[in-house]
Amino acid sequence: MKNSFRLLAAALGWFALCLQYWLMITGPTGPDPINRTINFFSFFTILSNIIVALAMTAPLLAPNSGLGTFFARPSVRTAIAGYIIVVGVTYHLILADLWDPQGWQKIADVVLHYVTPILFVLDWLLFVPKTSVPWSTALKALAFPIVYLGWTLVHGAYSGFYPYPFVDVGTLGLQKVLENSAGMTVVFFVLTLLLTGLGRIGFGPREAAAPGGL
Repeated sequence: MKNSFRLLAAALGWFALCLQYWLMITGPTGPDPINRTINFFSFFTILSNIIVALAMTAPLLAPNSGLGTFFARPSVRTAIAGYIIVVGVTYHLILADLWDPQGWQKIADVVLHYVTPILFVLDWLLFVPKTSVPWSTALKALAFPIVYLGWTLVHGAYSGFYPYPFVDVGTLGLQKVLENSAGMTVVFFVLTLLLTGLGRIGFGPREAAAPGGL
């Protein structure tokens, strides 16, 4: 059941990512294809969905590889669960009302922001042994969003492109963006702590966690 579930989730995830990239590259307005590609990979949603797709694919297709063993670690999957939950919740509460996607864009939108988060959280609940995930996972998991913020600020300063309104320095100013980012950092930390605690008290399989991790 686990392998079939992950195969389905991986297929949906890669499909939505490829679809969204195609829609962005072939859109009627915007910068040249090279800069559109850079902008595509500047969305936290896209990067998190790529990580989720790799986490669903690598342990299934190459379980003994470095990538496969890394993404099989319960601590890594717990951190990823935190990332993709933030993607879904932030989109639903803040971003969904800012536009009205139609057609293929609607399909990509739903899969990336709703289907993928739900499927990954279900996978985490049902199939990941979490009783030995260390509390330090919550702190180490901050590396990705912090690096992402650094890239967003640097790239935005040079290009003027900010993927989300709450990190738009041109509109809000640097101080407000840093305040927003500090708040999001706290959300990531507390959410990962909560997930770690839920896993340690027995939500899901209770087998010993795999060695290593974040």
